[in-house]
Amino acid sequence: MKKPAIFVFCLSLAACDTSTGSDTPVNAVGNADAFVPTIEPVSLPGKPPFSAVSIATFDEPWAMTFMPDGRLLVTEKPGRLLIVETNGRKSAPVRGMPDVAYGGQGGLGDVVLHPDFANNRVIYLSYAEPGEDNTRGAAVLRATLTIADNKAKLDNKEVIWRQVPKVSGRGHYGHRIAFSDDGYLFISSGERQKFDPSQDMSSTMGKVVRLNDDGTTPPDNPFADQGEPTAQIYSLGHRNPLGLAFDAEGRLWNTEMGPRHGDELNLVKPGNNYGYPLVSNGDHYNGDQIPDHDTRPDLDPPAAYWVPAISPAGLMFYGGDLFADWQGNAFIGGLSSAALIRVSFDGERAEEAARYPMGNRIREVEEGPDGAIWILEDQSGGRLIKLTPAE
Repeated sequence: MKKPAIFVFCLSLAACDTSTGSDTPVNAVGNADAFVPTIEPVSLPGKPPFSAVSIATFDEPWAMTFMPDGRLLVTEKPGRLLIVETNGRKSAPVRGMPDVAYGGQGGLGDVVLHPDFANNRVIYLSYAEPGEDNTRGAAVLRATLTIADNKAKLDNKEVIWRQVPKVSGRGHYGHRIAFSDDGYLFISSGERQKFDPSQDMSSTMGKVVRLNDDGTTPPDNPFADQGEPTAQIYSLGHRNPLGLAFDAEGRLWNTEMGPRHGDELNLVKPGNNYGYPLVSNGDHYNGDQIPDHDTRPDLDPPAAYWVPAISPAGLMFYGGDLFADWQGNAFIGGLSSAALIRVSFDGERAEEAARYPMGNRIREVEEGPDGAIWILEDQSGGRLIKLTPAE
């Protein structure tokens, strides 16, 4: 099997939602005090093919998703969920949030909508959940987002998935969420910096799991005949998968932090083993070497990998018209690389097409309803930034 190429580089809401294009008021959240938008141009390094404006700032933002009315749900790692208008106005925190194990890499994580959200108002949240004896683990909550009397809250709450087992430490939760076109729920699950669980079929750490939308296990999963929790496993051999997305053809991809370098973009297939910690194109932080992927042809190599590291976070496949030349490309938020990475594809082959320095760590990237690209910076004070074609 041909070894992939190495990429080396140096380096509160208004009474009317105007984003709907309608004069009909939508449910507002927060008070009716006057709001002055603080949308400001962002100066970016170099000469990228897009213009950037800052919409709002947050306390450790982690994920976002657009609702059908054009507003966003944005998570903050300490445990807050906010409703945000495209002019930057933020709601008060949504009530009824779960208790999160905040600290290190842990806290509130991803937010996605149920495929039928417009009718059922169901959302999914991932987070680090505290356990007994100073242990923690990733979890996914299903709830109904209710907006009434200018307040938003979560109702009908149910934890539908928990990482098994809970362990000590505050790293590598993964917990990205994605829905397939046929309505299955996929969750990326990190190996919690414990290495070996990635290959342990009695653990859901270091895996991608596939569930029904209510958290039950589909009977056609690749290991469905092996009992719980093994039956949940869709793929194994992952390290810290912080991006999870489907392309236009319905193929599932993930971005994954390598150990010391060797970050990966993987085409995730049912039942396949992606090798960690048996193989990696990076090495352990203590200097111990890990055999490269090409030494184990029985294990799936990445479609692309990076040495030195880019520290990949959110993953998005672009399908809009605003950047027509980029349709079908993927975008990866880079943390240590402080960049937005664009990836092009030839079937199942992938390569970095461009890297756009952003000046700050990029945690999340999404496509907006109008085809603009929206990104969230990492850490305290992280900005929500909208990218449109350069004038």
